[in-house]
Order: sequence, then C-alpha cells, then structure tokens
Amino acid sequence: MKTSEETIEILNDLVLINNDRITGYERARQELKGEDADLKLLFLKFIDQSRGHRNQLGAEIQALGGSIDSGTSISGKIYRTWMDVKAVFSGHDRHTVLSNCEFGEDAAQKAYKEALKESLPAYLANIISEQQTSLRTSHDEIKSLRDLVEH
Repeated sequence: MKTSEETIEILNDLVLINNDRITGYERARQELKGEDADLKLLFLKFIDQSRGHRNQLGAEIQALGGSIDSGTSISGKIYRTWMDVKAVFSGHDRHTVLSNCEFGEDAAQKAYKEALKESLPAYLANIISEQQTSLRTSHDEIKSLRDLVEH
C-alpha cells in the first residue's frame, strides 16, 4: 500500500491531467469555426466532465491531508504547444482539431492506466477506474467524430 504522500502525488497527477484536458478543450473551442457549434457544445461537456473529476480527486486529496495542485502537467504544456504549432501549418479545420483532441484523450487514458497500476486503497482505485471509463467514452466519441470527417 502506498503512503499518504505517494497516494496524494498520484491523485495530483490525475488532477493535472484533468487541468490539461480543460485547457486543451478551451483552446480547441477557440479554434473552431461558427459552423462547428456542435463540437463547441461537446467540448464544453468535456470541460465540465474534467472539472467534476478534478473536484472529486481534490476532495480525496484533502481528506488525505494534502493540497491540490492547480497547474498543468509538463506533458500538457507540450501537448498545447504541439497543438499550436500544428494549427499554424494545417489551419483550424474540424479534422485537425478532432485529431488533436484525440491525442489529448490518449494522454489522459495513459495517465489513468498508470495510476491504476499503483497499489492504492480499493475505494480510490474504484474512483479512478470510474473516471477512466467516462474518459474512455469521451475518447471514443472524439475518435468517431474524427473518422466521420473527410480530410
């Protein structure tokens, strides 16, 4: 079993991934054109989803006596920079935005998978597993939408 400090660190990593996801979808919403109102609404739903995950994780961190990280992860910053550079070369078309979002969803899945490999109390593993499942559904929705767009 992990110590409280190690458990807090794992949970804070997931908080940071959700912060990255919020920032990434806010950025994606800005890149979309007016005719992509459906995606703007979907991305708003995903932002709310990550805020909920972050709040749930934050409550557990505080219950363990820790404090919640408020920034974003290094990989998240790299992701957003990559997204900015790619947009310069390819424009802000629907397919590109969805591909970039899928890239971010893949990173979130990887982070949750790694967290679940840790020796955490069962109740925390259940929370993380439930969040991962909801994020997988979002990932699959983004992938399906991307596959529908011709590029």
